[in-house]
Amino acid sequence: MTGHLTVPAAALADALPEWVTLLRAPNPGPMTLDGTNTWVLRAPGAKYAVVVDPGPADEEHLAAVAGHGPIGFVLITHGHPDHTEGAPRLSELLGGAHVLAADPAHTIGGEPLTEPGEHFGGFGLEIQLLNTPGHTADSVCFLVEHDDEQVVLTGDTILGRGTTVVAHPDGHLGDYLASLELLATYRGIPALPGHGPALADCGAAAEFYLAHRRARLDQVRAAVAAGASTAAEVVAAVYADVDRSLWWAAEWSVRAQLVHLGVEQP
Repeated sequence: MTGHLTVPAAALADALPEWVTLLRAPNPGPMTLDGTNTWVLRAPGAKYAVVVDPGPADEEHLAAVAGHGPIGFVLITHGHPDHTEGAPRLSELLGGAHVLAADPAHTIGGEPLTEPGEHFGGFGLEIQLLNTPGHTADSVCFLVEHDDEQVVLTGDTILGRGTTVVAHPDGHLGDYLASLELLATYRGIPALPGHGPALADCGAAAEFYLAHRRARLDQVRAAVAAGASTAAEVVAAVYADVDRSLWWAAEWSVRAQLVHLGVEQP
């Protein structure tokens, strides 16, 4: 039986590249851990920085992010409000900086990110778009390189602590497993997540997540075979070690698991 994962999925990063700065939003909670991570990337000597995930519409947080300007553009890993709510205001504070996201609804002043593997950037950084749906349909990650250093901005696809929710029906477990398989190829590269601490090895974390998800699927199969017929019944059987206040979120993932297994739901 696999237990509820609350620890990091890989070793913590000892240090971040000097061109990476973390600004954590003041929105801690069960689903956001210590708060949303806003990442500021600036190559040494570069005039412009790049921001990843502005976070909530907290004026002090957004002012702190803007204080690291000039900012060339803002990137979004996925459309959940704890990552995007502050984007319009941050763009305003930055004099109309473009906000680039996979979902046009969260894109401001530029074109949506629609080409997997697309390279873009400038300002001394090379950025590659990694299409990683699953947590949400619009989830993406970013491989960012400066000189011989690389990082992967993972949003909520890989967290710094614990596991993420597959947010059914927008999220899709089959897509999520494929995204983890993609991220597992980035061995030895630090992961900068949307919540929690930075991890030393994106590939190792993805492989750990894959093993955990597959073990959960085995548990769900067993629960269904034992007579569980609804997502709530599966949660009670499989997620008994999880605080009951989080069972509503576990139901999202269970519904995605049942769809993945081809189990009809009431």
